[in-house]
Amino acid sequence: MLEPLAILAAVAAYGAVHSLVASLGVKRWVRARLGPRTDRVYRLAYNAFAVAFFLPVLALLARLPGDLLYQLRLPWSVLAILGQGVALALLAIGLLQTGPWTFLGLRQLMDRGPSEPPSLTVTGLYRWVRHPLYTAGLLFIWLTPVITTSVLALNLALSAYILLGSRLEEHRLSIEFGQAYADYKARVPSLIPRPPRPGRAPHRM
Repeated sequence: MLEPLAILAAVAAYGAVHSLVASLGVKRWVRARLGPRTDRVYRLAYNAFAVAFFLPVLALLARLPGDLLYQLRLPWSVLAILGQGVALALLAIGLLQTGPWTFLGLRQLMDRGPSEPPSLTVTGLYRWVRHPLYTAGLLFIWLTPVITTSVLALNLALSAYILLGSRLEEHRLSIEFGQAYADYKARVPSLIPRPPRPGRAPHRM
């Protein structure tokens, strides 16, 4: 039963480093030492680092698959895979609504002029939840049709990180957008959608 513990430790290490690099403090520290030009490449470098650092976690999961807990049979396995497809579609829609090139960091890299101030997206999927990308991610991992002890450990660790990451992201957004984000947070749930409250139509700021 050491496999799940190894997976939990690997995700915990990834989450700690990932959150540290994503923090405003680290970004300001890099900017102070390397100059404002780092703003143009920071997002792209951050994404590349996040992907590269998560690959060892996946390699560890392949090396330590763990014991089988359950495997969905037909037709439930098909429904689970279709649900994962829906989750991927929601993920793609959420990225399109926030601007995929900005999310990836390519727009900042190619923009030679002064950087535009960030905007708060509150339309589309963001009308229903504040973190649709996280919601889609949770939906995808928990609809996995084959669960082993290691996969369960990975899903639990990623879920915990998503919940913690949403809190850290909201702290950053509160600093960045102030009262506008506080108003948005008051009327839109974090991860589980609910009908929007009447009287205040969502808008893009």
